[in-house]
Amino acid sequence: MNQLLLAYYGDDFTGSTDVMDVLARAGLRTVLFLDPPSGAQLARFRGLRAFGVAGGSRTLAPEAMDRELPPVLEALRASGAPIVHYKICSTFDSAPHIGSIGRALEIGRRVFGPGRVPMIVGAPSLGRYVVFGNLFARSGLDSEPSRLDRHPTMRCHPITPMAEADLRLHLRDQTDRDVALFDVLQIEADDADARRNRLPADGPVLFDTLNDAHLARIGRWVWEDVLAGRTRLSVSSSGLEHALVGWWRHAALLAPPPPEAAPATPHPLLVVSGSCSPVTSRQIGRAIAAGALDLPLDPLALLDGSLPDETLRLASDALRANQSVVLHTSRGPEDPRRLAGATSGQRSRLSTALGRCIDRILSGTPTRRTVVCGGDTGLGVARALGIESLEFLAPLAPGGPWCRAAAPDRAADARAFLFKGGQIGRDAILLDAARTHLEPPPIPLPSHPTPGAWNVRG
Repeated sequence: MNQLLLAYYGDDFTGSTDVMDVLARAGLRTVLFLDPPSGAQLARFRGLRAFGVAGGSRTLAPEAMDRELPPVLEALRASGAPIVHYKICSTFDSAPHIGSIGRALEIGRRVFGPGRVPMIVGAPSLGRYVVFGNLFARSGLDSEPSRLDRHPTMRCHPITPMAEADLRLHLRDQTDRDVALFDVLQIEADDADARRNRLPADGPVLFDTLNDAHLARIGRWVWEDVLAGRTRLSVSSSGLEHALVGWWRHAALLAPPPPEAAPATPHPLLVVSGSCSPVTSRQIGRAIAAGALDLPLDPLALLDGSLPDETLRLASDALRANQSVVLHTSRGPEDPRRLAGATSGQRSRLSTALGRCIDRILSGTPTRRTVVCGGDTGLGVARALGIESLEFLAPLAPGGPWCRAAAPDRAADARAFLFKGGQIGRDAILLDAARTHLEPPPIPLPSHPTPGAWNVRG
């Protein structure tokens, strides 16, 4: 029988793989599903410690969230996992009219009842930091952190532009619920434990996060609240998993991570990008400079339902000749092909069309490695490919692991996929992806914890 520690819903697809990456690297077997799994599905994965459901609420209006989220959160609560995580993007992508994190907090309270709801948004390994409630983020790991309202991508994001970096103020437009702040000075205070005990027992609490030491301390507090039944739900980025793993490692409940494998001989990549991020544009540029075939796509033609037959033939020929290929609908926010003001329906149709392109290529080539760029692109692509679930295969970059797809009777089955958010990774991530060892690394088993410490049912 599986002993679940955590269940989660991701408000976008690439963020969902990010959570799996953190937990699987810690030796906790985690599987990501596209729909809430049945008990029989969960039982197929022996030793499962966590599972997720990849969603798309980041692109939904509040009324659609009211329909989408309650049954999923009820299913996660019924799984018996001691804590359920509503996973948000680490750049806090949200607005009152779309992807409202405030609405998610309200729905969560209706499902789980009163309780302390930790909000851990900072994730230093991803270049995300929260200081006095303000969110700072790198634009790719090779850049300096920017306050979010001055961030080169987020301040002009096509769907959820950020005009306010103070997350409490940002949430005031989305919910009437007060958000408490446990700031960096309180975290580092000598009487931090006593201060934490005075936090509100009901409602969201935002934690500052500047470094990994903060995360481990926050992880202890969250896990103590879970064990005591004070917390059943967290609305956080993958900072929650970084915090919990940091504490579990500090408490010697997990074995240390295995050493990373040395780079392998490069393998050809199929890269398909629906991202408008300048970070992804730089990454594509590095891949093309290293010899990848550059194949621009016309998003308007894809929306009309026609696939670019000649482009797909060129891509297939190149892959069969061991050359990587990059198909893209945009090269950054200034690209005239960018669909500014696209509706959610148009974005969904475009993602589906990109998935059909990948399916066509995979059906005719032996390539084993596919990279999909774009946080709002991944879910539509995965559904078009018939993917039912993903499991961690190998580490690559924080927030972007290689995964093995389960897509019965489809071309994508058992192939390796990297679903990468537009902001994720260093400029050379695609070069690194071609050289990653994809044999599953040895996964350290958890050491034996204190009796009953894992078997929490809240």
